[in-house]
Amino acid sequence: MKKPSKAGAERRRYPRIKKKLDFKVAADGYRFVTATKDISCIGAYCHINKYIPPFTKVAVGLAMPAKNGHPAKEARVSCQGVIVRTEDAKQGKGFNIAIFFNQINESQRKKIAGYVNRFLPPAAANR
Repeated sequence: MKKPSKAGAERRRYPRIKKKLDFKVAADGYRFVTATKDISCIGAYCHINKYIPPFTKVAVGLAMPAKNGHPAKEARVSCQGVIVRTEDAKQGKGFNIAIFFNQINESQRKKIAGYVNRFLPPAAANR
């Protein structure tokens, strides 16, 4: 749950950033290749073209570019998640889904946190 600070900034326990990252979601025999709209080390928000109801379990694959942009050094994460929110996209073109990573090992979570922290102000990254 987000709590606004005095300056109106978001103060989540696990900060999120608005970044487009290659993102794969598999659920109920369907596979989607999409991009994140935002990401944190505990979940992601993205767009897909088929309705998948909340509480559906999904497999997730994610690639995060290396700091120097070298493709061979990009960090890859695979985990399990559950859809916690499904919303109609604007103009009726698909659906936006929020996924909570409910089965992710700590090393995978740290890869995402490290990536997210690269884009946060120094004070926020030290949480």
